[in-house]
Amino acid sequence: MNKYKDFRINCSSKSLDLSTPKVMGILNLTEDSFYDGGKHNTLDSALQKLAKMLEEGATIIDIGAASSKPNSKLVSVEKEWSILSPILPIINKEFPKTVLSVDTFHSEIAKRSIDNGVDIINDISAGELDKNMFQTVAGLQAPYIMMHMQGKPQNMQDNPNYKNVALEVMEYFKSKLQTLKELGVNNTLIDPGFGFGKTLEHNYQLLNHLNDFSILDIPLLVGVSRKSMVYKLLDLEPQDSLNGTSALHSLCLDKGASILRVHDVKEAVECVKISNFAKNNK
Repeated sequence: MNKYKDFRINCSSKSLDLSTPKVMGILNLTEDSFYDGGKHNTLDSALQKLAKMLEEGATIIDIGAASSKPNSKLVSVEKEWSILSPILPIINKEFPKTVLSVDTFHSEIAKRSIDNGVDIINDISAGELDKNMFQTVAGLQAPYIMMHMQGKPQNMQDNPNYKNVALEVMEYFKSKLQTLKELGVNNTLIDPGFGFGKTLEHNYQLLNHLNDFSILDIPLLVGVSRKSMVYKLLDLEPQDSLNGTSALHSLCLDKGASILRVHDVKEAVECVKISNFAKNNK
C-alpha cells in the first residue's frame, strides 16, 4: 500500500487518491517536443489523443504548450496562452471529470489555467524561472508539482555537475518545501527531474536513490518516458524506446513513485497493475 493514502487532490467534483500509483498522460500541444512534437497541435488531434489516453487508463492529463527539451527557446506568456486558451474550454466541456494539470513555469499561465478549469500546476523550474510562481500558487491554493532542474532548458545539458546528485536534489527540495510551507502551500508533489540538467550517469544515480526521497514525506512524480536515459543507453531513437521506458517505470514504482508521467498510457497502466498485484501478494 502506498504511504500517501491520505493525499487527495480535490477540485469541484474531482478527487485524486494516491493510495495506489496513478498514470499522467502527456498532451503536447507544441511543434517541437522531443518525442511527439507537432502530432497533437491541432484541436481535433489533441482531443482524439486525450480521449485515447483516458480510455487506456490515464487518471491525469498534463497539457503542455511550450517545449522544455534541451536547447529549446523560452516561450512568451502570450504565445503559450494562445495555444492553451482555445482548447481548455472544450476539454472541460467534453471531459468534465478529468483531472487536468498544466505544464508551465509562467505564474500568469498557471493562474489563467486554474481560472479555466485546470486542477494542478506542473512547474519544471520549481519557481526558478518565474519568481512570482510560489506566491501565485499560495494565492490559488492549487496542487503544485515542482521539478528539479540544474540550469535552464537552453543550457541545462551543457555541463551538468554534482558531487552527489541524489543528496543535492533532496536538499534542493527540502529548501523549496520549507519556503512553500511558510507561504501556506502544503498540497505539493515533487519530481526529481530526470534528464533536466543531468548526465546519463546522474540519472541512474538518482534512480538508484529514488526511495530515499520518502524521507521528505511528499508524493513523488517521475518522468522518464522515452527520455535519453533510455534511448541513449540502448543506442536507439526515442520512437524505439517504449520497452526500455516500461522497464524504468517498473523500477520507479518499486522505489515509491506515486505518479508516472508518460507518453504511452496503456503500457504504463499495465506496469502499475503488475506492480500493485505483486506488492499485495508478497
